[in-house]
Amino acid sequence: MSTQPDLLYTEEEEALRAAVRDLLADHCDAAGVIARVESDAPHDLAAWKALAEGMGLAGLLVPEDRGGQGATHREAAVVLEELGRAVAPLPYLTSAVVATEALLACAADDLLAELASGRRIGALAVALNVPAGGAYKVVRFEDGALHGELTGIADAAVADVLLLPADDGGLYAVDASAATVTPRPSLDLTRPLATVTLDGAPGRLLGDAEPAVRRALRAGAGLLASEQLGLADWTLTETVRYLKERKQFNRPVGGFQALKHRLAQLWLEVVNLRAAARNAADALATCSDDIDVAVAVAQAFAAPVAVHAAEEALQLHGGIGMTWEHPVHLYLKRAKADAIAYGTAGAHREALAELVDLRAP
Repeated sequence: MSTQPDLLYTEEEEALRAAVRDLLADHCDAAGVIARVESDAPHDLAAWKALAEGMGLAGLLVPEDRGGQGATHREAAVVLEELGRAVAPLPYLTSAVVATEALLACAADDLLAELASGRRIGALAVALNVPAGGAYKVVRFEDGALHGELTGIADAAVADVLLLPADDGGLYAVDASAATVTPRPSLDLTRPLATVTLDGAPGRLLGDAEPAVRRALRAGAGLLASEQLGLADWTLTETVRYLKERKQFNRPVGGFQALKHRLAQLWLEVVNLRAAARNAADALATCSDDIDVAVAVAQAFAAPVAVHAAEEALQLHGGIGMTWEHPVHLYLKRAKADAIAYGTAGAHREALAELVDLRAP
């Protein structure tokens, strides 16, 4: 008889949360993140080193006998919640989750161990908006070398190794120095996109691309919901705090009934998002038969809630919310960008309808 999953946080998960939050408070304060995204080096490599090498969190999804920590997607989800709360400019989702999951599907233990240790950063060269099972662009494999151009690759600018699907059906590892990586304007300044161009770059065949990419994008979508949860939770908490302090007519703005109703509605949405995100992380962790359903439900729900939370935060902060110095604009941009990452909410609703055989008439 199957048992219902326990979606509450364990003591170990709460301890992990506290440790990550402390680290991010030291490395990714709001003013620092804003200053960094204004520069030509938005990624915080010092914070990445502390998180990945110092705490060993880049290898959470990698078994111990393959060089990792042997944890699960539940622990990785807690890390991503905290990264979402800080809109941290770190390649954790792209390297420690998506690229790592692709390598777990292949026989590349040496490369997997390097990503798990945090010594190298990986990026799966599939456009950020492609959902699991969706069509993605490939490069050309010819005479032992790779040729072509791929666009919309998240965190490619900071990657040491690129994982590229090719037209022969293989997934190849290419040293980033052998490719031309051109940063492109992106809405989310904390997760920049780039174009990757290959002109005869040597590649190492890792395995079959299709199952590896599908696995990677499914895990990316499932755990992205936890990042969106962290983002929504921070914006709600910060907005409540601000409205308790901000006064009009000699009383706290948060005491006005209309605003109470808006915040109460938002709180309900965030609570429901927490349940969906935790369920997706647990399904991935336990290799549940319902992984695809859990991921589709989480992503169908997460994007609208995260965007709504960020929009409410911006509006309810009033004039200060419209300033560049206040970090709320980073949260809104991340929420908007996450809304199309690894498939839109609409795409996930369509996938869910197919999975449960409830297609639209």
